[in-house]
Amino acid sequence: MTRPPFTVALIGAGPAGLMAAERLAQAGLNVVVHERMPSVARKFLMAGRGGLNLTHSEPLDPFLSRYDAAARARVEGWLDAFSPADLVVWVEGLGQPTFVGSSGRVFPKAMKASPLLRAWLARLEGLGVELRTRSRWTGWTDGALSFDTPDGERIERPDAVILALGGASWARLGSDAGWVPALEEAGVAVAPFRPANVGFDVAWSPLFRERFAGTPLKGIALTHAGRTVRGEAMIAAYGIEGGGIYALSAQLRASVERDNATRLSLDLRPDMALEALTQRLSQPRGKDSLSNWLRKAARLDAAAVALLREAGPLPAEPAALAARIKGINLTLTGVQSLSRAISAAGGVALDAVDDRLMLKSRPGVFLAGEMLDWEAPTGGYLLQAAFASGVVAANGVLDWLETR
Repeated sequence: MTRPPFTVALIGAGPAGLMAAERLAQAGLNVVVHERMPSVARKFLMAGRGGLNLTHSEPLDPFLSRYDAAARARVEGWLDAFSPADLVVWVEGLGQPTFVGSSGRVFPKAMKASPLLRAWLARLEGLGVELRTRSRWTGWTDGALSFDTPDGERIERPDAVILALGGASWARLGSDAGWVPALEEAGVAVAPFRPANVGFDVAWSPLFRERFAGTPLKGIALTHAGRTVRGEAMIAAYGIEGGGIYALSAQLRASVERDNATRLSLDLRPDMALEALTQRLSQPRGKDSLSNWLRKAARLDAAAVALLREAGPLPAEPAALAARIKGINLTLTGVQSLSRAISAAGGVALDAVDDRLMLKSRPGVFLAGEMLDWEAPTGGYLLQAAFASGVVAANGVLDWLETR
């Protein structure tokens, strides 16, 4: 007598959960996806509003260096299972062509997440994946899964479970860490969540804040504790945020938490050596105002010039002025809250799961995505690892069920 296909419950319909669901359904398993929100992948859709950054095209070694050191070895295994190149092939297989931007980041040509998600959900439906929204997992009851649904409590006993419930940022989109008590009651240690990819407080002068909040600083270099990244930053009313800040946010956060403040250096002209900039600034100014002259000689916009003034009166001597442009220091005095963070650090410790992402304390239960304790900046690194962890968890389920 042939055994019916195994049934797997996927809890959480974000990128990691849906990717795992696809892999398991392609392997012939019965897959039921539970999502507590009225619709799926809300954070994924929000991430795509400004251009869906899927992954990055840089070589593997620098790619891996973007992840926190404690998780890097694990993430490398995830990328072995589902690499950036695999992700591009998968996206294009859904009829969504991609392109590589000037920064090396990879986007779908449509730029938005919604066309990709529609094609993906159509594929999942064709594979027979059952999707249940407004189905909130409340924990285990006598070893079975318990769900709060519009029709009341529902108890299910699947052959395996993948939890892909997200972290603790963007609570209104579903990532509110509401799953933590259920796992802690099951004996799983969960590290406290902290904001990641987040802005930092700077005590701007009232005039600077009023005039320049919401203005970008483009093509700059940011240095903290000997580490330099190129990118952009955005002046905010509370301080500073943006991609360049997010690339350093883990170490900036640690420094602020330890010392209550930290210093960040900005190079407003990283493409020009100090000597060359000094020479430019040594040319006669003529009748130009200082601001207009800096715009012409140093190619600085109004926000950059105002930022130079935030550090005090501008030096008259060209070498000193060039030095300030190449290294203006900001004091960061605080970290914005989880409610303003793009992602979160913390979650279930990686040593609580095996290489298949199965909980060591609860066989048959696998974890994927941001509910695990790993951290990465924006730029495609978050989504890439989330997708890849879903593939690893699905492969782990197949391996574990086969051994049964």
